[in-house]
Amino acid sequence: MIDTPRGPVDHVDILVVGAGFGGISMADRLLREGRGGDLMVVEAADEVGGTWRDNTYPGCACDVPTALYSLSHHVHPDWSHAFGRQGEIQAYLVGVADRIGLRDRLVTSCELTGARWDGDAAEWVVDTNRGQVRARRLVVATGALSAPSVPGLPGMDDFDGEVFHSSRWRHDIPLAGKRVAVVGTGASAVQFVPEIAGTADHVTVFQRTPGWILPRFDRSISGRRRELYRRFPVLQRIVRGRVYAGRELYVLAFTRARLLLRFFEMFARFYLLVKVRDRRMRKALTPGFSIGCKRVLLTSQWLPALCRRDVTLVSGAAGSVTPDGLVDAGGTEHPADVIIFATGFTPTEPPVARLVTGADGRTLAAHWDGSPRAFNGVTVAGFPNLFLLYGPNTNLGHSSIVYMLESQAEHVIRLLGLSRGADRGTVEVREEAVDRYSDRMDRELAGTVWNDGGCSSWYIDSRGRNSTLWPTFTFRYRRQVSSIDPADFVVG
Repeated sequence: MIDTPRGPVDHVDILVVGAGFGGISMADRLLREGRGGDLMVVEAADEVGGTWRDNTYPGCACDVPTALYSLSHHVHPDWSHAFGRQGEIQAYLVGVADRIGLRDRLVTSCELTGARWDGDAAEWVVDTNRGQVRARRLVVATGALSAPSVPGLPGMDDFDGEVFHSSRWRHDIPLAGKRVAVVGTGASAVQFVPEIAGTADHVTVFQRTPGWILPRFDRSISGRRRELYRRFPVLQRIVRGRVYAGRELYVLAFTRARLLLRFFEMFARFYLLVKVRDRRMRKALTPGFSIGCKRVLLTSQWLPALCRRDVTLVSGAAGSVTPDGLVDAGGTEHPADVIIFATGFTPTEPPVARLVTGADGRTLAAHWDGSPRAFNGVTVAGFPNLFLLYGPNTNLGHSSIVYMLESQAEHVIRLLGLSRGADRGTVEVREEAVDRYSDRMDRELAGTVWNDGGCSSWYIDSRGRNSTLWPTFTFRYRRQVSSIDPADFVVG
């Protein structure tokens, strides 16, 4: 592992910020390209893994089958379940990092504090808590779901108990015998609430908006099947292909044949009827928007957990905090010793955008002005030699983000090739190309359930645009980024 700084200022060709799936995908592709000689990867935490390192809440698991939610060049035969658990996915990423030789180019506990483009030197000046790095190319792979969102409830400072966000789980705070208030009913809450119910004395769940629930058809993978995968890797690749094809079919329902969503909705209503016998609770748990507008929640334990006697569902957002608990919208106080926020992240306002300053002296956040835009989700006009992974309009509502990240890493390789041999070795997308691309994203997202499903979701930014999701099949994205039109870029 690199001990930085190696001098007053480090000079590298390529600097990758972040060592989750995105950063590891990029490093893996660069190393296979033979470009690892002058590569550095910096990671703010003390280990690789990104969201799978940070999210250690009880029950944390992936809602995309791990046959697909893994790197294509590093197929893993030893998953214990169809849907991978957090610890297994984190161990997998650590194993990949070790196997590709990333440790020799990795600086951990190294947090980006600022980055600015030096036009005279044609390089990025990157400040970190461990020194300065000058890099000709900067790849930002900090992820879209990394900055926790915590609502500023009145009275929070007066609460006498413990408070934390689910993505920063406090394992040092025992929940046994405690009254726990959970704010939020999204993807993390539906996983950890069933795990803590029965341990805590009582769990009170504050639900601002119900989500559509479908059972997660999980299964354990037998030792015999895992042995077959080890001996015949092609079998696992066949499973991967089958899962991929099945997931792509969801696009038809979300975008083109939305009538198909009725069948998913009917099944979700039937599942709710079977699992929740109380009519009032069932009504409170029934969304008033189309299935798919918000992220569909895959869980087989959530509804049974809510029906427990030691779990209370509060239909409505938390209004304020008192020293002894939370007050709901109706003014009723609910006692609590611990408050856990399961309130998601800030994908349309990534904190890193406030730290990266382009050629005109404006930060990425100022350039975007509340509505992120990037050509292919990767390059931004005014920011030469800057490449984003998991950038605007590359998130998915149906399949594996790993597939998209690998496509983006391949695209970056092609962009580096475009600038090879140029006087200064720079490549920058033209503003008109970004405008044209963003307009196309808006057109293709119009009419999809994500835009017009009748809900308010984190897909929509402060300007009212869906700057988060990719609007169609993922194979179209891969085909799109596999070729480059030089007319879209300025090479210098």
